[in-house]
Amino acid sequence: MQANTTEPTLSGANADRARVVLVGHCGPDSYVLKSAAARAIPGCIVSSSNEESTLSAALVNADVLLVNRALDGRFDARDGIELIRRLAGAPSLRPAMILVSNYPEAQAQAHASGAQPGFGKRDVNTDRMNSAIRSALEVSRRSRSEGLS
Repeated sequence: MQANTTEPTLSGANADRARVVLVGHCGPDSYVLKSAAARAIPGCIVSSSNEESTLSAALVNADVLLVNRALDGRFDARDGIELIRRLAGAPSLRPAMILVSNYPEAQAQAHASGAQPGFGKRDVNTDRMNSAIRSALEVSRRSRSEGLS
């Protein structure tokens, strides 16, 4: 099942709101993660991408990507770790990335590939998840402000 949403245009009051993109998650997981991200960062805008083309468009304004280990949808990467590795190679467009996986070895590979510390689906709505998302947002915003200087 694919869960694609149209990217809202950032202007006015929306320009300062955090943007979280759910990458490669099935419909039920997207629903749960969207609610969880909104609790972690109140007022954030959450969208989903299950295709390479919608992900490319979302990267322009995204602050945080929550990348599924086993990608659901149509991507050029075989899994979330490969996608993170590829996106980490393009820092000018790269928001902070988090791998969503219960497997510690996958988390270690994602972190070594350029992701921020992540969490598993068992951690949804926990302090660990909230901390991971908020920390990634801080990294993304700090990186962008340094890039503008």
